[in-house]
Amino acid sequence: MDKNKKVRCLLLLSGGLDSTLAVKLLINQGIEVSPINFATSFCGPKKARVSALHLGLALREINIKNEFVDILKKPKHGYGAGMNPCIDCHGIMLKKAKQVMDEEGFDFVATGEVLNERPMSQNKRSLKIVEKDAGLEGYLLRPLSAQVLEPTIPELDGRVDREKLLNISGRNRKIQIALAEKFGIKDYPTPAGGCALTQEDFAKRVSELFKNQSSCTLEDVELLKVGRQIWQDGVRMVVGRNEVDNERIKRLVEPNDIILEPINISGPTMLLRAREITESNIEQALKIEVKYIKSVGERDKILFTCIRNGVKETIEFIK
Repeated sequence: MDKNKKVRCLLLLSGGLDSTLAVKLLINQGIEVSPINFATSFCGPKKARVSALHLGLALREINIKNEFVDILKKPKHGYGAGMNPCIDCHGIMLKKAKQVMDEEGFDFVATGEVLNERPMSQNKRSLKIVEKDAGLEGYLLRPLSAQVLEPTIPELDGRVDREKLLNISGRNRKIQIALAEKFGIKDYPTPAGGCALTQEDFAKRVSELFKNQSSCTLEDVELLKVGRQIWQDGVRMVVGRNEVDNERIKRLVEPNDIILEPINISGPTMLLRAREITESNIEQALKIEVKYIKSVGERDKILFTCIRNGVKETIEFIK
């Protein structure tokens, strides 16, 4: 090993405390750390951008939303408590990181993972699985738990000083919080309220989508995050809860979708999506939409704007 050569690490930065501390531990050894973040529909780069800014490092961002949709449909290693394919999610990120490492000559890849902090994705077996699947055996360093895991090649050959790494295991975060204070890290996000796919209500949305629609696109998945989701006779109906939802629904319209909006009365925007939408489907959708119009009152009929195939028309709904 050339002792004069700068050791370079590619580190997966989520923006949480653990990955931020991992950066600090390696920088303190004189290692050049390059942070990288992978964006899915459920995990964006905002927190990582803030963390990288505070660390004074340039963040590399890679969008893996399309690849993640395929993983979400049929994860090789299954789901967690909800519809969260955590092991496969980490796996695709590490595979992409391995490609960058090989192409640009980084010495190793690092993460902020802590042994046994998360029951599905951070037990010893899962950590080994993603390392092997990514082709990173011996080159994936977890600085916070390094001393309770097998040493990596960079530790064995002296590029990384193992004695200056940590032995954290479990969910107690006292050590991380103390280190944050030592390193002057403030305003870091709490680990609670993570991926939406772990949440029961949202997991049901995903499950219903896959049950009703065999072929799903990124656009179908993005629509899960908006409004009320209703399925009837194979037709997906998305009803806005507020003006923000209404605008988001309009931005997510696909060519074969139908948009329904009440005229001259305050009410939600509704999107219909299916391979085929019949007049009967539209009539059923209007009955549902009327239930969410608070100011219907004694009106016997309501006019709606119906937009399909780019053509706008007015239709009448009689109560």
